Amino acid sequence: MPVAAVARRLGVAPSTLRTWDRRYGLGPSRHTDGKHRRYCAADIGRLELMQRALLRGASTAEAARYALQQMPKSFGAAPEIAAQPLPPPAEQLSAAQNGAAARRLRAAAVALDGRAVQQTLDDAIGSAGVLDAWEGVIAPVLDACGAGWPGTPAGVEVQAMLSECVLAAVVRATPVLDHPRNQRPVLLSRVPDEQDALSLHVLAAGLAARRIGSQLFGLPLPGPALSAAVRRSSPAAVVLWADRAGNADPELFPEVSRGGLRSRLFAAGPGWRAPELPDRVEQLSGLRTAADRIEYVLVGK
Repeated sequence: MPVAAVARRLGVAPSTLRTWDRRYGLGPSRHTDGKHRRYCAADIGRLELMQRALLRGASTAEAARYALQQMPKSFGAAPEIAAQPLPPPAEQLSAAQNGAAARRLRAAAVALDGRAVQQTLDDAIGSAGVLDAWEGVIAPVLDACGAGWPGTPAGVEVQAMLSECVLAAVVRATPVLDHPRNQRPVLLSRVPDEQDALSLHVLAAGLAARRIGSQLFGLPLPGPALSAAVRRSSPAAVVLWADRAGNADPELFPEVSRGGLRSRLFAAGPGWRAPELPDRVEQLSGLRTAADRIEYVLVGK
């Protein structure tokens, strides 16, 4: 798996993975033709162990050492962490800031301290922007919360409170655009039966930061209502989000594009399967990739 795909899977920036590779030896093991290297399942497993250790309060070096001890590399000895070249100062600072913010966010969530959670979220989003804060801080903590934190009293109440606080922070960070760069909005909607709209709110905030206007439907609309919304708003693009494959119905796209609709059609979220999508539909992988692509299609860059 290439570095960009692994970064999207783990919710971190590709530069963070390169930093961990250079400094700690937690990089891809497989070599392809040419100079490209790819992560195998074991490489990704080590990175996931490192993330979990970071969220439990370990330093970056301690987390890397723990991951290599739990899943040693099959070739040679694990690299001496102190002997690895240091990454550029900007990358060190970014990774350290993200790790510290994630640990503060995790601690506040476990303590059910809503005020501290909101402050940490506002600080992270204010300093880095919604998409960077999502990739480097928020998504890793949410993922770890969903998987459970061994040795802590975290439960469903922690996940519920954290999700509500994240939604509120993302909405606060989404400006109302007086003069968006696109003349017609981007319609963002969950497919029917999808339960979580948080990723769509993050996408809307990321687009707004680029002055791309959108119309977001936080509640999942049934097919006929979604089609009516598309016809009435004549959006420049329609983005349908699906987290689960069981909810990702490709027939929704022909339904919403009846009547000669010329909107660009996008399938976003991990639930979609590219071979099943109609020809006119473009699949988007990852929130940053989605924001980049939508911006390019609508207004260029």
